Amino acid sequence: MQDYKKPIKMIDLAAEYQLYQPVLQEKIIQVLAKGNYINGDEVALFEQNLAHYLDVKHVISCGNGTDALQIALMALDIGNGDEVIIPAFTYIAAIEVVCLLGATPVLVDVDPVYFQMDPKALESAISKKTKAIIPVHLFGQCANLAEILQLAKQYQIPIIEDNAQALGSKYGIQEEPKFLGTFGEIGCTSFFPTKNLACFGDGGALFTNDDALAEKIRMIANHGQKEKYQHEMVGVNSRLDTLQAAILNFKLNHLAQQLSTKKQLANQYLKELSGLKGLILPQAFKESLHTWHQFTIQVAAKDRDPLKSFLSLKGIESMIYYPKAVDQQKAYQQYHQQLPIAKKLSSTVLSLPIHALMLPEEISYVCNQLKYFFNAQN
Repeated sequence: MQDYKKPIKMIDLAAEYQLYQPVLQEKIIQVLAKGNYINGDEVALFEQNLAHYLDVKHVISCGNGTDALQIALMALDIGNGDEVIIPAFTYIAAIEVVCLLGATPVLVDVDPVYFQMDPKALESAISKKTKAIIPVHLFGQCANLAEILQLAKQYQIPIIEDNAQALGSKYGIQEEPKFLGTFGEIGCTSFFPTKNLACFGDGGALFTNDDALAEKIRMIANHGQKEKYQHEMVGVNSRLDTLQAAILNFKLNHLAQQLSTKKQLANQYLKELSGLKGLILPQAFKESLHTWHQFTIQVAAKDRDPLKSFLSLKGIESMIYYPKAVDQQKAYQQYHQQLPIAKKLSSTVLSLPIHALMLPEEISYVCNQLKYFFNAQN
């Protein structure tokens, strides 16, 4: 089978820059000319624009997505003796910030279909010490958020949504669908270059409809001060710089179209790979608008690494998110639980390229290589 004419990347950041270069260079030069690199007008404008897009009262930008999670926990006064429930199959940031604040992370398993926090496992983990729940909207969607919200209400536990991979995704509970990140007390996101809405470096934000929480979050992110040199609480230094805000303001206008394009590409994957023995295709939760941050298949553990190597030889990049469950990481082994689904997924998942600049023929090439690999196995 003939190889494709160029390598197929997970995401092509250089090509995206070339596409937007004329406009972005002008906006960057404008920021540089003003000389207001920190807390420039573009930062406040971006916060307003993103709040309008998400239909949420407050957006507070910060330095990165991990900072957003830490600031959210600090705003809820999470500390020593408190327990925070998080999924075991996710990026390390959630457990990292819980531990940094001296709280105790409680890991729960995920469901095998959508890779999201399992509500039954969540309820079993709730104790009198539980002070927050962090559902992670992994790979671009959520699962049964209604059950998680109901449990949080029943036990009066605040929810911090980790929406770093699902900005732009919606979830419908009976009434009109709402954007993920706006259901809990606080939503958090990242603007890391590979995210749905991405800057040219690090960046993050928090969302809330609570006026008092918003004021506290803004103070914490700014050294615990509301007025300069008047430090009312312990805070951190976490700011989205003006250059990144200008870039994000521009790219926010293209987010809906990019997500629509990715949905079309994901549907092409699903159609062309339908019925192929040897892999399990990802599914979109029926009440969730999947943004396809990742297109993640499952294969037998014995096939995963050989498949990844085969794709690489064919010029196709792929990634393993994540090769270890959280409690399998050396730094967090003390929080070990029985987490069979998370551990199984860590040995069977493989994410394929999907981004808004991919062409349909590139998707077809990837699918044809997968068919060749698995047909050769059978």
